[in-house]
Amino acid sequence: MSLTLRRMKYGTALAGAFCRSQILHSSSSPSSWAKVVSEAEKIVGYPTSFMSLRCLLSDELSNIALQVRKLVGTKHPLISTASQRNLAEITELIHTAFLVHRGIVNIMELTSSHGSLKDMQFGNKMAVLSGDFLLANASIGLAQLQNTKVVELVSSAIGDLVQGVYYENSRTDEEKVTDDILMINWEEQTFLSHGALLAKSCQGAMQLAKHDCEVQEMAFQYGKHMSLAHKLHSDLQPFVEGTSCDTMPFSLNSAPVILHQEASGRDTWIKQFKQAKVNGNQADYAKLHRIIKAGKGVSSSLDLCHYHGNQALEALRCFPTSEARSTLENIVYAVTKF
Repeated sequence: MSLTLRRMKYGTALAGAFCRSQILHSSSSPSSWAKVVSEAEKIVGYPTSFMSLRCLLSDELSNIALQVRKLVGTKHPLISTASQRNLAEITELIHTAFLVHRGIVNIMELTSSHGSLKDMQFGNKMAVLSGDFLLANASIGLAQLQNTKVVELVSSAIGDLVQGVYYENSRTDEEKVTDDILMINWEEQTFLSHGALLAKSCQGAMQLAKHDCEVQEMAFQYGKHMSLAHKLHSDLQPFVEGTSCDTMPFSLNSAPVILHQEASGRDTWIKQFKQAKVNGNQADYAKLHRIIKAGKGVSSSLDLCHYHGNQALEALRCFPTSEARSTLENIVYAVTKF
């Protein structure tokens, strides 16, 4: 196998790790996700999720790791491969750390039906400590890559995540309804909170494989458009055929809602929202669901999801045809199929 193909093959570990960490949080069909993840795992040679933690429990793998460490500082190609696999695990640790941190509950909004206040406070402390522990381990692993460019990329992605989550949580859904939110703002915030880590980690994998700047940029574009397509797919789930979510609350800051607002006009949307309130206070999501589904927001979201999917596929054209490239393409197909 040529050096280029080997680099691309092990660079795929990053995409495999991302998909693995998204299985429980993706709204895609479980069977389609399981299939693309299984394909990615076959290419990288092992189940990617939390591999470093499982290694601690295996004498055989631990012995191999000890022997590989002896090569640190040499120019053996195996070291380059092990840096790429480590980056995949680091990416997953960071992603999981932020998911754990998002599990913190607002004590002020709790009622007696939620359980003991003491238990909730303890749970919050555990969420903070657990997330911090994962981030600390990710930081150590990042430093051990000994590549300042990759450290800079992933560190900036962590900053993007924090900024994106802050934007998401800075206002309540009802406050967002009264703002004139444009789709360009949605894409910017979604990239920060969902796409930056994947895009910059994909770029970092190519940096570790010593690809040129053009290939690194294409890897970044793949991660960026893949993440936007994934988020659009998630936002669309309450509105696509075959789902029974018409009575479930959905985010009023999701893509179909914003695109519905752009198509119908802000004043019309605010009027529709006020008319859908129960007793002048709580929103009737079933009625809002029917209003949005009858408009152009859903079809526009579908078109946008396919657009970002096609852009992700376009970015892969710079890579040679291989099993790894096919797997990355299948990941895109999994989030653009409805």
